[in-house]
Amino acid sequence: MTPEENQITFILFAGAFLAALMGVFVVAMVVLHRQRQIQNRQKLDQIKTEHEKTLLNIENEIQQETLSHIGRELHDNIGQLLSLAKLNFGSAKPEKQSEGKVILNQIIKEVRGLSKTLNIDWVESISLDDFFNQELGKIQATGFCKTSLENNLEDFDLTKDQKLVLIRVTQECLNNALKHASPEKIEVKIYQNGKGKVIRIIDDGKGFDQTVQSTGSGMTNLKKRMETIGGEFQLTSVVGKGTDIKLLLPI
Repeated sequence: MTPEENQITFILFAGAFLAALMGVFVVAMVVLHRQRQIQNRQKLDQIKTEHEKTLLNIENEIQQETLSHIGRELHDNIGQLLSLAKLNFGSAKPEKQSEGKVILNQIIKEVRGLSKTLNIDWVESISLDDFFNQELGKIQATGFCKTSLENNLEDFDLTKDQKLVLIRVTQECLNNALKHASPEKIEVKIYQNGKGKVIRIIDDGKGFDQTVQSTGSGMTNLKKRMETIGGEFQLTSVVGKGTDIKLLLPI
């Protein structure tokens, strides 16, 4: 073969090799892209599953707490009212009969109120302001400590999922304060800053050392629950000075 023919042959072989190499590269990139798509889809499915599982757990917890509350009300409140009504209706005195009728009407109202709480849909119908008023009212009624609510937001637009998580997380925060902090006062402040909407729960109780690693998973669970609705859980505590919790929903 002449030098020109050898050069042409080399160029053809080199071109074919480069074309084959480019083909392998393109195929490899397509395969890699598809693998990444599959991995991303799997991650999204996993996140969705965890989100649904978290919401289901929260719904179950709220239902269990609601049933416990109904059980206590039936035993401590309605049970006593029924006994009192029975005593009054058993009397021959007209004024006692009238008093029994008043008590009976009160019982009917109490039962109607309890029946509404059996359905988890109450979460959608209640505002955060009403929810906090109810929860803080229950705490103050026990005489355990004083409470206060300051709401600077007229509109706190939330989805059902967000409201479910916020209600359960705030219940846990309030319960933790009552169980562990022994506060004289619990304050709840609702407002908006540059980062987003904030629910702040402050107690003046014992506080704790945040540098000491906790053996429980309570705080971690609360953080994860806030993350499922795109929020943040921030906690600051000082021994002897109480605990300050912020639940943040970014704008």
